Amino acid sequence: MGALDGLSLTHEHGKSRVRVCRVWREGNMHYMAEWSVNVSLVSDVEDAFTKGDNRGIVATDTCKNTVYVVAKQCKERCSAEEYAIKLAQHFLKNYSHVSEVTVAITEKPWVRATVEGQPHKHGYQLAVAKHTVEVSLPRSGPLKLVSGVADLTVAKTTQSGFSDFYQDQYTTLGSVSERMLATSIRSTWTYSRLPSDMTATFEGIKTTLAETLYGPPDKGVFSPSVQATLFHMAKAVLAKYPEVALVHLNMPNIHFLPVKLPFVKFEDDVFVATDEPHGTIQATLRREEVPRSRY
Repeated sequence: MGALDGLSLTHEHGKSRVRVCRVWREGNMHYMAEWSVNVSLVSDVEDAFTKGDNRGIVATDTCKNTVYVVAKQCKERCSAEEYAIKLAQHFLKNYSHVSEVTVAITEKPWVRATVEGQPHKHGYQLAVAKHTVEVSLPRSGPLKLVSGVADLTVAKTTQSGFSDFYQDQYTTLGSVSERMLATSIRSTWTYSRLPSDMTATFEGIKTTLAETLYGPPDKGVFSPSVQATLFHMAKAVLAKYPEVALVHLNMPNIHFLPVKLPFVKFEDDVFVATDEPHGTIQATLRREEVPRSRY
């Protein structure tokens, strides 16, 4: 009898949740797409299961690298559907023992940011921000109102760097003058007096935070660090809204790391999207006259 001994074996293998970001640069107008890609191969590798013979297996790490390489090959802007077809075709073309390929993609809903009513050249935003509110009202004492925004996820494909930071024997991070910047902003602000129009003030502050990060729509503004950008964002809110006593900002890094493979030359146009582990940067900016004990 054979190894299966009258049994039937069906099988597939591949790689899941490969996060890839593709940036296309057309002059100073940048376009980005972020996909989470699952690849599954049906192939003639029964011997790997029954005999421990791995010679026919297309390694799952190869599947992962292929996701990045095919993204690089998409020289012109393409949809998730067009990319998925091209990726599936690649596996069938290059591996004759693969009989079927399934590519499943989930695309993040990045949309181009708008600043001063104009589309930003390289700024993007996820349309999932949440409005938060916390009210404290003691029986004897003033009402305390804290409004905020959570999951205000923003990105810019250029105009960001990080260099000249403290380094020691544990440091492996290198200085960069050009990188993507992305973060999921969680901000709260405390009112010293209630605004006349709560909704308009909330929308205005949310817009001020985002527009300060992006900079002008035609050229943006350089960010030397998340810390510096955070400070300018909080300062802009306090300058524009005198009824706000303090602003707290929490801005974790969402890393888009340039793909580097020894057999393909990338040009900072294909990125590994990852948010774990992430840097945690947070700070509170308050007016001088605001006592720390009150807020």
